[in-house]
Amino acid sequence: MTVSIRDIARQTGLSVGTVSRALKNQDGLTETTRVRVSKVAHAMGYDFSRLKQGKIRRVVFLLHRQHEGESASQFFSPVLQGAETACRQAGVALSLITSGPTEPLLEQIRLHQADAIICAGYVEPEILTALRHTNKPMVLLDARQAGFHSVCPDHRLGGLLATRHLIQNGRKRIAMISGSLAHFSIAERARGFRQALFDNKMLADPALEINLDDVHDLHASIARAMDYLIHLPQPPDAVFCYNDSTALEVVKYCHQRGIKIPSQLAIIGFDDIQAAAQSIPPLSSIRIDKHALGATGIGMLLHQAPATDSPLLSTNETIQPVTLIVRESTCDD
Repeated sequence: MTVSIRDIARQTGLSVGTVSRALKNQDGLTETTRVRVSKVAHAMGYDFSRLKQGKIRRVVFLLHRQHEGESASQFFSPVLQGAETACRQAGVALSLITSGPTEPLLEQIRLHQADAIICAGYVEPEILTALRHTNKPMVLLDARQAGFHSVCPDHRLGGLLATRHLIQNGRKRIAMISGSLAHFSIAERARGFRQALFDNKMLADPALEINLDDVHDLHASIARAMDYLIHLPQPPDAVFCYNDSTALEVVKYCHQRGIKIPSQLAIIGFDDIQAAAQSIPPLSSIRIDKHALGATGIGMLLHQAPATDSPLLSTNETIQPVTLIVRESTCDD
């Protein structure tokens, strides 16, 4: 049986007009009423595709505050630039919101008068649930969640390509330094790392897998991680770092300790930020087309079919290719 706006009105005790305005995100209602109506509509199985969406004129680019640091900005700034270019070409206004889990995000979105949302990088599940109840078109960038449209680089393939490259260059003990595996992109890169070891009949050694204890103090975290690795009974001869900022800190550590790159330790990163090619030695990395990531997200947002109202069903997902970039940090030649 099809659920109607009138059914939702009876369930909530509100008028049909109030429910209609709440579902269409029209003005004149409190956020409490809007969220209440949305939750009831989702619970009753209302088909949100029946709502006529107006033309998208304003998009909010949402970035978690944990991505504000220098290392994260080298990745997300080009993504934002790609989104800005795509919006400009489409005649759409784009604004940036950085927010944490304790901030009034929904109110910020309302103040920006956003018609749609681009959500970049890691966001807590609770925030995604709250954003879902705005019923605005939304696309996730560099993240994946059932029930949401998304655009993601092929992180797993990137991890596999990076590790396979090290193996093909004769490396026998390969360490991986990563951040929190709660992040979709990092977990996928780690899966690619282990897949490459498995494919080459190499055992994954838990002693060689390091999760950084403080990504906000990267210098100190890398020093602790590398001190541990090089003092193992069998230290690594290569390190795969989950991003370039981490890899560049490992390069600095090696210079300070007199460890020769790549003869004693090969180092490869991920993302191919601008600083990777300028490193001494130049850093091998996995290249992501960051501008295209932002632009593709905007394109999906402007032309998407309505997202499913069931969080158990997958929706439209685009996987972007990645490329292995080989430089002197992994090859003597």
